[in-house]
Amino acid sequence: MVTDMDKFFKISERGSNVRTEIVAGLTTFFAMAYIVITNPNQIVSFDRSGDLGVIWNAVYVASILAAVIGTLLMAFLAKLPFAQACGMGLNSFFFVSFVLPQLSGGDVIKGYQAGLVIILISGFIFLILSATGLRQYVAKALPDCLKKAIPAGIGLFIAFIGLKNVAIIQPNQYTYVQFFDFHGALTSAEGALAKWTAIAPVVLALFGFILIGVLSRKKVPGSVLIGILVTTVLYYATTATMPSFDMTQVGQTFKDFAEIGITGVFKADSWSNAFSGAYVVGGIFSAVMLIITFCLVDMFDTIGTLYGTASEAGMLDENGDPISVDKAMLSDSIATVAGAVCGTSTCTTFVESAAGVAAGGRTGLASLVTAICFAICLFLSPVASIVPSCATSPALIFVGVLMLKNFSKVDMNDMRSAVPAFLALIMMPLTYSIANGIGIGAIAYVLMTLLSGKYKKNDIVVTIIAVLFILKFAFVTM
Repeated sequence: MVTDMDKFFKISERGSNVRTEIVAGLTTFFAMAYIVITNPNQIVSFDRSGDLGVIWNAVYVASILAAVIGTLLMAFLAKLPFAQACGMGLNSFFFVSFVLPQLSGGDVIKGYQAGLVIILISGFIFLILSATGLRQYVAKALPDCLKKAIPAGIGLFIAFIGLKNVAIIQPNQYTYVQFFDFHGALTSAEGALAKWTAIAPVVLALFGFILIGVLSRKKVPGSVLIGILVTTVLYYATTATMPSFDMTQVGQTFKDFAEIGITGVFKADSWSNAFSGAYVVGGIFSAVMLIITFCLVDMFDTIGTLYGTASEAGMLDENGDPISVDKAMLSDSIATVAGAVCGTSTCTTFVESAAGVAAGGRTGLASLVTAICFAICLFLSPVASIVPSCATSPALIFVGVLMLKNFSKVDMNDMRSAVPAFLALIMMPLTYSIANGIGIGAIAYVLMTLLSGKYKKNDIVVTIIAVLFILKFAFVTM
């Protein structure tokens, strides 16, 4: 059986083993498990009262099903160590576009279901682009400087997510961001335990990051997962807290999912509301722009993640493109369609997959393990919250370290390469979007190429990408 598994997933061929793949799958799951709770929170904006609570329950189940379906496709179709789930940013955009307008006297459930129709249509467009090869053609047509900058930009973005999730970086009204205010926490009027509880996540996250770095330098197998587990134990041991399990809401969650989630896109009213202007402000034009926006963001989030993680894993072909990129993108597009049918926002290849790659994942077996972990969460919702953010954040920050090295391959002596690459690098974390970073980099590349008289026929594709992003920035706020 082990031999058959090795042959099917090409484990030995890719220089891995079953144990490493299992560890990698677990690492990816723990790094992105937050999405199980975060996605429904984002779609209802943390408000679980009334109909918003019904939507929360439906989206909770739908999110997990979409993650399981998408990640299994990566495991068995693409056979790559990448996991899928509902994209962060896209879920917030879903809330702002379809749920928020109904909060003042509207029908939030109808707005939610109209949004699912938009996601479904964009998913079918993804599917057509992927099945015809156009989507991977676009990916391969990106300029070399952007291909090299994207992994590094994603590294910064991942690190920023990790730093933000555990409050190592905090908002500041004057400087936008700041380092965690240790002085304020230590001089507060709270007791000693309360003070430690406030600073513990930051201290433990920094410790976990250093621990992973040390273990990695010593080439200890599973260093990332070890760092996550050790930090988790230290968190519960030093803060006198214990994870809690509340199983009473499982039945209601599935009931709401069946009534408004998986049935949403099959209602005639949902399609009518999506284009009438009642639930998508601006009617048909706005609906079309929203479809294009979801298409663009998902396409380039996926392209960026695939290039970034494949580069880190050494899984690029002779042209510098990810192996099985066509099957990976097909898996992504099918997952988006499946997610819309189930009742959730756009499903995309998750950037946190890089944590599993850093742990040694090289095959679809790692994705299979991750999918199984997500499936367990359907019936044990508290599982997703057992591992605190201070334990997963170090893994994300460490992935940033690994991926940033890709930027050294950019020719910084040629400004036609350096300027677009830099913008793609810096705009991913600063705009909190992989797609925005790619779009801004593409616009800069086209302008630099045109104004320097170096424009060629093979730059047409990146020009189209640039124009589409200009339209997105002009007509859609995100």
